[in-house]
Amino acid sequence: MTSPSATQDSYSYQNEPTWSRSEKVIARTAFDAALGRELHEVIQQAKKMASQIQQSSDLWDLEHYLTQRRKEIDRKYDYRYSQLTHVFGRLLYEKRLGEEELRGLREDKLERIRSLAKFFAEDAA
Repeated sequence: MTSPSATQDSYSYQNEPTWSRSEKVIARTAFDAALGRELHEVIQQAKKMASQIQQSSDLWDLEHYLTQRRKEIDRKYDYRYSQLTHVFGRLLYEKRLGEEELRGLREDKLERIRSLAKFFAEDAA
């Protein structure tokens, strides 16, 4: 008899794409690169803000900025395979990720990612 956790991973949900081993490597590399670039931007801004602190309200402005950015980043960067096409679509739209970084993913995933990026662009307009 197999345990529930052993059989749980043996099927995928109806609309959930499957990810090959090579696609998982590509996805992880692209995800980590985009996250790293965004965190670098936050670090640079936080350093700039910290260097300009003159009074206590400036300190709390920095704290507020960091809290807001952390919440945004935590919501945006979701590495569950069921969410990755959505995450990559948003990152592509935000130009935090280039299509070349996704080269090697199956065309159906790339089409979904491009479609989501286009949706985000249209939604923002």
